[in-house]
Amino acid sequence: MSAAALRSEVLGLPFRNPLVLAAGTAAYGRELDDVMDLGVLGGLVTKAVSPEERAGAPAPRVADFDGGMINAIGLANPGLTGVLATELPWLAAHRGALRVFVNVVGKVLEDFPAVIAALESAPGHDGFELNVSCPNVKAGGMEFGADRAVLRELIRRARAETDKPLFVKLSPTLPDVAGTAEVAVEAGASGITVVNTIPGLVIDVARRRPMLGFGTGGVSGAALLPVGVLATWKVSRAVPVPVMGVGGVSSATDVLQYLLAGASLVGMGTAALADPRRPARIVRDLGRWCAREGVTSLDSVIGRLEWPR
Repeated sequence: MSAAALRSEVLGLPFRNPLVLAAGTAAYGRELDDVMDLGVLGGLVTKAVSPEERAGAPAPRVADFDGGMINAIGLANPGLTGVLATELPWLAAHRGALRVFVNVVGKVLEDFPAVIAALESAPGHDGFELNVSCPNVKAGGMEFGADRAVLRELIRRARAETDKPLFVKLSPTLPDVAGTAEVAVEAGASGITVVNTIPGLVIDVARRRPMLGFGTGGVSGAALLPVGVLATWKVSRAVPVPVMGVGGVSSATDVLQYLLAGASLVGMGTAALADPRRPARIVRDLGRWCAREGVTSLDSVIGRLEWPR
């Protein structure tokens, strides 16, 4: 295994490997401490943080289907007070070399810079991810990323509150995800995350009702992989900043697809929820692939997709 080949630097931060647990799948790290070795990961994106505590969507919130999983958590979180009092202090004491980005949400535009201002100097994290693409809330979700003027102003205000890395998470349903990424970078984003979940509906035919209490939800899992890889390829060609590719990752081969498409970091979530030991196996398999292929640095892989003539 070639652990050295997996190391990289993204936005001035050293990562032991490119694998990152995606927002909403790792809570704030503490909840996974007994079931997963966080020390083998490159990074973690926390569960959402909003100014006030949010109860989230009604139960049931998660359901499986043949193509993956659908969820409507509704951005449930303890709010700034709880995160500052409990979650970030734990991360500061236990994260080691793990890179941590705080996922930020809000009901109105002003919530985003408010959260960042409150967390900017708190220990336990390296930067932020702006969630402007959540499909599972009635307010403060996908509309922020769909309106470019609003997105530009939101990022501009968020950037004014921090000098730390600022990723912006975009929806796969955008008609021009690369163009929206360009707007985000021009406004101050230092990285782009693609993709969030795809809106969907799964029906319990016996009850003739949706499987989820919210009704619709976000589709994740294996079915999302080609969508995320394509968005990563489009965005990485359009903007000169790091891309975090997310969606459908369950193997080292999946990670390599994202890297070849141009991702510097690769997020996984659904597969890790199903099997908390899988991230460690993926990291191991990536190292073995590098050794087998004579790859001494992932820089020789990232963005090296050869497009058909």
